[in-house]
Amino acid sequence: MVIEWGKKTGHDGTPGARTPAATYVRMSTEHQKYSTDNQLSVIQRYADRNGFEIVRSYADQGKSGLRLVGRDALQTLLADVEGDQASFKAVLVYDVSRWGRFQDPDEAAEVELRCKRHGILVHYCAEQFENDGSMGSSIIKTVKRAMAGEYSRELSVKVFNGQANLIRLGYRQGGAPGYGLRRQLIDQHGNFKGELTRGEHKSIATDRVILVPGPKNEIEVVKTIYDLFVTERRSELEIASLLNGQGISTDWDRPWTRGTIHQVLINEKYVGNNVWGRTSFKLKQSHIKNPETEWIRADGAFTGIVSPALFRQARGIIAARSDRLSDEAMLQKLAEIFQQQGYLSGLIIDETEDCPSSSSFSHRFGSLLRAYALVGFVPEHDYQYLEINRALRRMYPKLLKEVLEGLRLAGGTADQDIQTDLLTINGEFTASVVIVRCIQTSAGSLRWKVRLDSALKPDITVVVRMGPGNAEPYDFYLLPLLDMHEAVLRLCEFNGLSLDAYRCEDLSRFYAMAARRVLMEVA
Repeated sequence: MVIEWGKKTGHDGTPGARTPAATYVRMSTEHQKYSTDNQLSVIQRYADRNGFEIVRSYADQGKSGLRLVGRDALQTLLADVEGDQASFKAVLVYDVSRWGRFQDPDEAAEVELRCKRHGILVHYCAEQFENDGSMGSSIIKTVKRAMAGEYSRELSVKVFNGQANLIRLGYRQGGAPGYGLRRQLIDQHGNFKGELTRGEHKSIATDRVILVPGPKNEIEVVKTIYDLFVTERRSELEIASLLNGQGISTDWDRPWTRGTIHQVLINEKYVGNNVWGRTSFKLKQSHIKNPETEWIRADGAFTGIVSPALFRQARGIIAARSDRLSDEAMLQKLAEIFQQQGYLSGLIIDETEDCPSSSSFSHRFGSLLRAYALVGFVPEHDYQYLEINRALRRMYPKLLKEVLEGLRLAGGTADQDIQTDLLTINGEFTASVVIVRCIQTSAGSLRWKVRLDSALKPDITVVVRMGPGNAEPYDFYLLPLLDMHEAVLRLCEFNGLSLDAYRCEDLSRFYAMAARRVLMEVA
């Protein structure tokens, strides 16, 4: 056999043939050392050397490798492979850790195994070993998978210790400031740089954030809440009704409730204490409510609004509610709430009048989850999103009707497809209206997940982003099909010019697209 070295050969050695392959790349953050572009560059050189032709690419950008959940590209890849929709015979990956930094090495091995079961081979382009199924390569892969998971674990410990140290130094670590307080940006020398408004974040790594008292009118409201509760012994519900009657709103511009009043009365930031680590979500495994002994705290870190003595009195009154009740009586109240609501959460408990607070249940029974279990409620997940989705579905017909009316008033016409709700405007272009649920993270940031209709492919997708609480629209996006290259968009409050150029406060720009003008005919 004579090999002509100048000719390209396929992976099987056949002259002229090139094996079709797909690429998979992933990175956790925009600042990661090996960006997806760098990964693809290495993969392309590997493909050229080994006779592969790249026919499909999958990319998870800004995705953690700790779990398979949320990694749409990898899940699409596996669905294509297992659904016999793959147009390729191999998958080219930068290295072993790109599949993920799973804490269980077998989970990473499973991803490769699912490909191999359908005849799709995996090649690690930057590794020093050949993934040929030999004992040596199997041992090395197992070690590297374990090392990838250990890297994440060690990084998690370092990040936690760093955050804990900043808390002890008196710096704020994320989250909304709360009514009556503001976030103040300071430099590394402690000099004030300015106040951070809602949605703003620091841009320099060495800058820090502290809490400072807010406007005088809000400070007076906080003091009034404590005075009414401690001195006049008014209940949280009575105080909420009083403030709402005076037209005073919360920091989120919403009416006061029993729960929001309760949070003001129990949060230590109002006496200047910096407390962090009440809950944890380490390595994205599960949310854990930590015992109070494990909280990270710095007492007197900020300028307080109320005195420590007054705060202790308020906490004493709240604690006394549960002290008067036996375990059986507390569980009976919890069971009644469960029967009425069909669901239990800390917010639901705190909003219920004449009931111990959620923290009281947690203190008495060790954790809220244990108290839930004792009354027969075992939450598998946060089911509240189901109720929110139902409410948004009920809202959709009314919103669509408003859109149709707005188009008509602008002088345009719109035909609605009864089956799909796709709008054909002036017989010239199509549009689809999508309502997107608002998700608030534990740090107080807002997130939206937009799914574009890849089947109907409307010329313009009108995205209605709901605000916190999902009761009113937050803003709107007019997304043209020509500029949208992903079926799923994950939006933050600020997304850069590439997306925020399509953002608008109302739909007047959309309605203007349907306006018609009368033009004079010139002979």
